[in-house]
Amino acid sequence: MRSDARDNRAHILDAARAVFGEAGLSAPMRDIARHADLAPATLYRHFPTKQALIAQTFTEQRRACHAAVRDALTDADPWHGFQNLIQRICELHARSRGFADAFMTAFPEAMDFAADRERTLRAVAELARRAQEAGELRPGFVVDDLVLMLTAHQGLQHAPLPVRLTASRRFAAYVIEAFRAAPDTGAPTPCRRHHACGTRAHPRHCESDNPAAGGPDRP
Repeated sequence: MRSDARDNRAHILDAARAVFGEAGLSAPMRDIARHADLAPATLYRHFPTKQALIAQTFTEQRRACHAAVRDALTDADPWHGFQNLIQRICELHARSRGFADAFMTAFPEAMDFAADRERTLRAVAELARRAQEAGELRPGFVVDDLVLMLTAHQGLQHAPLPVRLTASRRFAAYVIEAFRAAPDTGAPTPCRRHHACGTRAHPRHCESDNPAAGGPDRP
């Protein structure tokens, strides 16, 4: 391949990571050509189909996913490995909307993503078995719970990247706590009314629901 052709291919892949990363896999090929400052014909000469482009775009993310699975399975503490895998998968999905789309939907011609997903789910099943035997993971957990969690995580995709990353970390922390056999903290005590704004929405400086605790018992 000539140097100019190699450069064009690299520009296309950089553009695809940027465009798919923010807009998801629904982004049209012409947007990627425009972002790469190349003619659509040049893009199609390197990648005749969208599926072919997708398969090459997320090589780095796929490697990171493989590493996360490997590290989790070799962790001596299965619960730590389980938590770490969830956190790393969530971050990979938060950083690239396109990778999340490919991982969750797997285009028919992009079989590598289907294999990645199956490999990850098998790892989760093995980690779950070990963590349940150790008494750390709740007995009712099933692998479909992870699929449900990642589907819910896709709801963060429309936020800007910095917001998305922060929200993703909080989301992962809440999910991990929900999966724990014995959560560290219970639900916050509900309160009737917030002194400052008169609503139920804020948990601080609230009046007690229990008259015996000294707070008024009014609706």
